[in-house]
Amino acid sequence: MKIKKLTGVIATSAALMIGAQPIANAAEYTLRFGHIWPAVAGTHKNIFQPWADQVEKESGGRIAVELYPSGTLSKPPAQYEAVKNRIMDVTATVQGYSANRFPLTQVVELPGVVKTAVQGSCVIQGLYDEGLIASEYEDTHPLFFFTHGQGHLHSTDKLVKTPEDLSGMRIRRPTTVVGDMLSRLGAQPVGMPAPETYTSAQRGVINGIMFPWEGQLSFRLNELTPYHTEVGGLYSLSFITTMNKDVYEQMPEDLKAVIDNASGQTWAKIAGVNYDNSDKIGRQQAIDAGDEIYVVENGAENPAWKPVLDQATEAYLDSLEEKGLPGREVYARALELSGSCPTE
Repeated sequence: MKIKKLTGVIATSAALMIGAQPIANAAEYTLRFGHIWPAVAGTHKNIFQPWADQVEKESGGRIAVELYPSGTLSKPPAQYEAVKNRIMDVTATVQGYSANRFPLTQVVELPGVVKTAVQGSCVIQGLYDEGLIASEYEDTHPLFFFTHGQGHLHSTDKLVKTPEDLSGMRIRRPTTVVGDMLSRLGAQPVGMPAPETYTSAQRGVINGIMFPWEGQLSFRLNELTPYHTEVGGLYSLSFITTMNKDVYEQMPEDLKAVIDNASGQTWAKIAGVNYDNSDKIGRQQAIDAGDEIYVVENGAENPAWKPVLDQATEAYLDSLEEKGLPGREVYARALELSGSCPTE
């Protein structure tokens, strides 16, 4: 009996010690990372989950990352502000969702700047690293920037071949920059975040969508839009993955180094590669479904499209200069980087 009692005491003590281990090894920092993409999207699985895994591994578990997809912690238009105010600690979001807040950054949305997501991500990260757009992000701690690949038009009820075909069409526009371009082309732009596009198309609120092929895949829009028009170089969106400034600055130097190692051009390229791969999958999905895809010859340089797209570009750059911002300087550098950054 005494032996049994002693064994029970040892077992109980061991269990208590085992139960206490997670507390002893608990993370010093838990980063709540919210974003707009669904958990099934490649963006979540191939960019943000690996980022979280790297941070946790390189910190030896001292930093934990909790991922909240699909706008769980904050609605898409408010996510940057939510990180600034520490409603969440990290986000990946579209700068253009905060209208007029990142005007210099959004020069990368203009026609002809981005050819692939890898190249576009290199361009926008370069603009930040060189200090040309850094002043727009002083209220958070940016980690890495990226773009999607070329954006295209996807429609529910007709194939668009010329700008005249856009007349009267209600088209989801991701940002005001793209919206102005659509208005000049004769369409009726409708602003909404990406997660709202499926139900809007399903209900007939919109009959066209501006998305890269990745967006068609991630948000299941190929199910509703059997017509696709590719105007090469039409536009691309910029994204930022950023962190609450106070959270970063309160970390000890060795943990700051972990975050720094999960930042910059390396992760911009990881994001770009994912987008380019997802573009291929999304396009092939449409082909396999028997959808119609119309490719405009010479893309944004096509004589039927170029004059209006040039007007949209000039109007945007003029608006920046009128505000005292170096829009043309940033745009010129973006084009230079566009020519030197790798496309894959």
